[in-house]
Amino acid sequence: MSLTVEDLEKIQTQLTEAHLDYRTELVDGQIIIMGLSDYVSEVIIARLTFFLQNWVIPRALGYVTGSGAGFRLPDGNLRGPDVSFVPAAKMRKAPRAFAEIVPDLTIEVRSASDNIKPLAEKLQRFIELGSQVGILVDPKNLTVTVYRASGEPIVLTNEDTLTIPELLPGWELPISEIWPPVFE
Repeated sequence: MSLTVEDLEKIQTQLTEAHLDYRTELVDGQIIIMGLSDYVSEVIIARLTFFLQNWVIPRALGYVTGSGAGFRLPDGNLRGPDVSFVPAAKMRKAPRAFAEIVPDLTIEVRSASDNIKPLAEKLQRFIELGSQVGILVDPKNLTVTVYRASGEPIVLTNEDTLTIPELLPGWELPISEIWPPVFE
């Protein structure tokens, strides 16, 4: 039995009414229910969102969203990357529904319970559907892998700086800034 976005919306409503805080996605007719992330992963997601918003908002470049923003994709799936960016040129006004667009930037952060392969496949699928850049952040190995439609993935480490010139010219983020700080 192949499920639809409408089926997913019904399940989301039931989960909300039961006060259950789960993220859901529709992938190849199957509803995927995901629990909460570990704390480090969420800190990284918040930091990435903050760093991107600080660049995007003052320049009115577009929208940066978190995993709660669902994207209705051309392949019929409904996915929500941990962090995404849609340029203003592609979306003038944010919809009050799932966005029927492929974000230009998709970011996934590996949680403690995640395997790398499904996250990499998710990012590769976004690239196939039109994302320009996919980024996989791996706190376990302290690496950031950047995927683009052309070329092999590039693995960055703490000594490197993340740039996305095709989407955010001038924006730079030292990889070491992505990880949660350790307070004295």
